Formats: sequence, structure tokens, C-alpha cells
Amino acid sequence: MGVVKDFKDFALSGNLLQTAIGIVVGLAVVALITAFVGDIITPLISVPGNQNLGSAVYRVGNGVFLQGAFLNAIISFLSIMLVIFFVLVRPVAKYEARKAARKAAAPPTTKVCPFCISQVPIPATRCMYCTSQLTV
Repeated sequence: MGVVKDFKDFALSGNLLQTAIGIVVGLAVVALITAFVGDIITPLISVPGNQNLGSAVYRVGNGVFLQGAFLNAIISFLSIMLVIFFVLVRPVAKYEARKAARKAAAPPTTKVCPFCISQVPIPATRCMYCTSQLTV
């Protein structure tokens, strides 16, 4: 019974569920962007030449190289990287910068002991490291 309870606790833990949700949402975004590139972007690129780049192939003997599929994959990859950058990386970086700015604006809580150069609380009258008497 203990193993079942432990597994249930593990499976329902917040981190595991959040990771699973993130993976599912990520896969959905990848599928959406891949469909968008294959069905809209690649045909728009091929409009001037009246040739469907998505189905372009190159044949050498019996070998067939799927240039169009590779082009779709490259455009999909770049699109996914742009989405990740603008939806995740930039907002998190801005959040971290704001968080650091708020933290830097907080008043100091320590001072330097002039004898041993250690950080001690501001109200301290004696250094906790070298036991020297500190001026207030």
C-alpha cells in the first residue's frame, strides 16, 4: 500500500503535472506552427515562381531528396524559435530584470567590519567573526 501511495504522490506532485502540461502545450504549438508554415508560408513563398516549394524534390538515380519538406522544417524551426524567444525568453528576462531592480533598491541590512572585512548586521556592536568592538 505504501508504494501505491508514494507513486500517487509522485504522479500528482505539482512539478510533474506542470512539466506534463508544458510538454503537451509545447507539442500543440509545434504542430500549429508546422501546419502554418506548411499550409500558408511555403505556398506564399512559391507564388512568384508558380512552383510549390513544399513538394519540391531532387532526384539522383533512385534517390529522392525532399527539398520542400526540408525547407518547411527549417522555416518551422525558425518560427518556433521566434515564438519561444518572444513568448518565453524576453518576458522572463524582463521579469528577472525588474526583480533584480527591486532587490537592489532595498536598503542594506549589513555593514563591513573594518578589522576583518566580514559582513555583519547593521545593529551589531561587536563583530561575530573577530569579536572586535564596532562603532554604531
